Amino acid sequence: MSELPLIGPLVTLRAPREEDVAPLVRILAEPEVSEWWVGYDEPRVRADFLEEPQVVRIIEVEGGCAGAMFVLPNEDPEYPTTVMHLFIGTAFRGHRIGEEALALAIRAEFARGITRVTLDPNINNDGAIRSYERLGFRRIGVLRDYQRRPAGHLEDALFLDLTRGDFPEGPPLPVR
Repeated sequence: MSELPLIGPLVTLRAPREEDVAPLVRILAEPEVSEWWVGYDEPRVRADFLEEPQVVRIIEVEGGCAGAMFVLPNEDPEYPTTVMHLFIGTAFRGHRIGEEALALAIRAEFARGITRVTLDPNINNDGAIRSYERLGFRRIGVLRDYQRRPAGHLEDALFLDLTRGDFPEGPPLPVR
């Protein structure tokens, strides 16, 4: 796993800390976030974000927690792929914060030998999908009946990837 922090023009990716719990709980409770990141309360945030710090990156903007990212590398050298999941608070949307965070994380993964990064957003999460495609991710296919929703039904996800062949050094940082 890459060393932290990773620093871009607006975003710093760093390891989680205890003081991130309250802002993460607030962000995950925002309707536009909780629609896709279901069931997060303080105990779950502590378990998912502090107990597995090696796979969590806090997205920091101007010294504050703007969201988080899971970076889940496949440890089998035959399959040099990393899966990423991220969210940012609604106050940070529209500024390409998520795109910069992804670009920084992808560059670090490529530098350590990973050749492919995948994402699997809910197929109805149009804003996230547009953002990922703007960064260079390509649609690979649909993961049918992939995510159980709070009402109990299943929804599809869109499977996207970006490879080192697309950007040998990693995607460029978004232009503002």
